[in-house]
Amino acid sequence: MAVRLLTPEGMFQPVPYHHVAVGTGTRHVHVAGQIARDGEANRIATDDIAGQVVQAMRNTARGLAGAGATFADVVRLRFFVAGWRQEQSEEFMSGLESVVEELGVPQPLPPLSVIGVDFLFEPDVLVEVEAYALLD
Repeated sequence: MAVRLLTPEGMFQPVPYHHVAVGTGTRHVHVAGQIARDGEANRIATDDIAGQVVQAMRNTARGLAGAGATFADVVRLRFFVAGWRQEQSEEFMSGLESVVEELGVPQPLPPLSVIGVDFLFEPDVLVEVEAYALLD
């Protein structure tokens, strides 16, 4: 496997993700700009962070699969959330946890960041996902 996830001793816990990923593959896969739209660009879960996380992660899985990768190959996830507030953490994690099994996302999760931004490119877009994967 091209990706090994770990959390070295002494790094803060508990968190639902590993702090470190080591990649040894030679083919880099970058999936970016994944939002809550279906294959026909229809809006999904326009005012629901959990629902937008679900759809964006499903779209990310499709992008990875198109390159021959899965979430097991992901070295890093990055989430952008418009108007992020700490009290949204539970709803965000609920959406993420609801697709872990469906999409084969490793547990604990790969290293990830949740970055609050003022807005994303359209007013109804609350969540955007990027994934970086390595393949042998």
